[in-house]
Amino acid sequence: MAIEIDLNCDMGESFGIYKIGNDEEMMKYVTSISVGCGFHAGDPHVMRKTVNLAKKYGVAVGAHPGYPDLVGFGRRRLEATPEEVKDDILYQVGALKAFCAAAGVELQHVKPHGQLYMMAWRNEVLARGILEAIREIKLEPIFLALYNTIPYQMAKSMGVRVVGELYADLDYAPDGTTFIKKVHGEIDPEATVKKVLKMVLEGKVTSSEGKDIEVKGTSICFHGDNPRGPEIAQAVRRELEKKGVKIVPLRQQTL
Repeated sequence: MAIEIDLNCDMGESFGIYKIGNDEEMMKYVTSISVGCGFHAGDPHVMRKTVNLAKKYGVAVGAHPGYPDLVGFGRRRLEATPEEVKDDILYQVGALKAFCAAAGVELQHVKPHGQLYMMAWRNEVLARGILEAIREIKLEPIFLALYNTIPYQMAKSMGVRVVGELYADLDYAPDGTTFIKKVHGEIDPEATVKKVLKMVLEGKVTSSEGKDIEVKGTSICFHGDNPRGPEIAQAVRRELEKKGVKIVPLRQQTL
């Protein structure tokens, strides 16, 4: 059976008059998007437009909730209790779910953003707050998570549908986590394609220390604020399809 891979992109991260990312161009090459829900980025008007754009292109929609940190784009450490995190996620996902319902679009997944996500990688209590929020959303969405982290393993034990996520444009640490960039600069498209093919076909990626580590996932993340994002996503999709990989959103995969 052919390998099934979802191509996802963080989108809807503009705010007011400030534009971040090239959302419509990226829509042409991905199969799923994770939409900012107003806390780290996005606003009600951007959320509506992004969901409607996804419907136009037939792209699946997920929520990308983060810390309430517009100034820091959700990439600064905040102190919050698990209960506060749970409520913040329910609030953000609920807002996006309303826009999905208005557009007649299914909410496919939830993927935490930035520092909220990174802190949960090593914090069992925080991870549980995130997952308890997801379990209370009906219909329960898929949880996108980084393989070999606490949230991924905990989701398995809690019976939450979880899919491993692979990162096309982020570097990997030796422990399998990734480095978050404050600003996404230009990256080498050819090297990125080779990296993705290795992750998908071999289940391995070269870490920052030069050693191969195991990775696992059926969704590849691109960042819409990368200047060469559309070019890279197009090249990755083309080369994966040449290798016989089936490009489909998570909702169409056999999970």
